[in-house]
Parts: sequence; structure tokens; C-alpha cells
Amino acid sequence: MPTDAQTERKSRLLAPWWHTALLVLLLLFASVNGSRGRHPLAVHGKLPQYLWAMTWEWFLLGLTWLGVRKRISLRELIGGRWATLEDFFLDVVYAGTFWFCALIVLGAGAKLMHLDQAGKVESMRRQLGFLTPETNPELAVWFCVSTTAGFCEEIIFRGYLQRQFAAIANSMLIGVLLSAVIFGASHGYEGVARMVLIGIFGLLFGLLAWWRKSLRAGMIAHAWHDSLSGAVLRMMK
Repeated sequence: MPTDAQTERKSRLLAPWWHTALLVLLLLFASVNGSRGRHPLAVHGKLPQYLWAMTWEWFLLGLTWLGVRKRISLRELIGGRWATLEDFFLDVVYAGTFWFCALIVLGAGAKLMHLDQAGKVESMRRQLGFLTPETNPELAVWFCVSTTAGFCEEIIFRGYLQRQFAAIANSMLIGVLLSAVIFGASHGYEGVARMVLIGIFGLLFGLLAWWRKSLRAGMIAHAWHDSLSGAVLRMMK
């Protein structure tokens, strides 16, 4: 028979264990395909790729919702909504401060691990050229892709997986670390070196969500970072 501790731990799970395993396998499968350059719409131009990326993000979010819907709402997973305009601007300040500090940490991490080239814009341009927007319409849709990633991925990785792993391991720190590992591993199309940096970035996002008990600031910073990266890469063309 299960012990009281096991019963309590199971009651803290946001979804069945098999649901978490399925989601992680899907993320890793897509990452492996991406690392091999197997984008399903690559031959049809940037806009179809962007639309596919957004569809994939929303599909994963829908799968997440199906798993957690009986135990927690998406609003609770996010950490509630803004009650006042002041709350919104406070999260914007936290997001901006976090993003600036995260860039410093990532730069230092790249140097310590001798991954200097992975953190440079030129390296990003070469690695992500197949996704870089080249026209104004593509840039506009890229901003939509970035906003979608900021919203969906924060819920999936920091809202769901982080808390689910924490419940399984009975440790929020382990939850933060494991979700960061999966976050980095799910970006195979960016190459191994940048996957390490993305894992560190995910760790920082996880710590922010843990401290704030909310995903809102992380969503803003995530969307801002991706949007700015696309805009900078376009200017490098």
C-alpha cells in the first residue's frame, strides 16, 4: 500500500506521470528533428514556418491544459492576472531588469565554458538563418511567434513541468533544474552550444517564476528577448 508521503506527493501532481512523459518525449522528438534540419515547411518560405511554429506551440499548450485541467486552471498556473495597471508596470520593470541581468549571466557563462562564439550575433545569424525574418511582413509575424513562445513556453516549462517535477521530487530546486534541462534540450535546431546557454536561460526563468510565484514577468522577458533577437538578426542580413 502507498505510504502517506506517497499519497500526499501524488495529490500535489498537476497531471498524471504518463502525461508528463508524453509531453517531454514530444519536445525531445521535435528537438531531434530540428537538429537534423527537418522542418516540415522549410521549402515553402518563412511565413509557413512561422505559422507552423505557432501552431506547434499552441498544440503543446493545449496538451498541457488537457493534462492539468482537472487540478488547476491556466490562470492559476500563470499566477493570476494583473489586478491594477501598477501591477502590470511592475512586472514590466521586473522583466526588463531580469532580461538585462540574464544577458550578463549568459555572457559570463559563455566565456567560462569557452562558448564565446555561441553568444555572438554573427553565430546566431548563421545558425538561425533559416528562421530570420527578411521582410516587414515576416518581421511582423515573427513578433507574433515571439509573443506566442513567451506565453506558451513559460506555461509549459515554468508553469507545468517545473511544478510537476518539483512535486515528483518533493523539491522545487530540482523542479527548476529539470525543467531548465528539458528547456535547453528542446532547442536542438539551435545547435549544441546554444542549447547549453538556453538551458542556463531556462534556469534563470525558473528562478524568476519561483521567486515571483508568477509567470507574467517571465512571459514579458521571453517574448521581448525573442522579438529583439529576430529584429537584430534581420538587421544583420
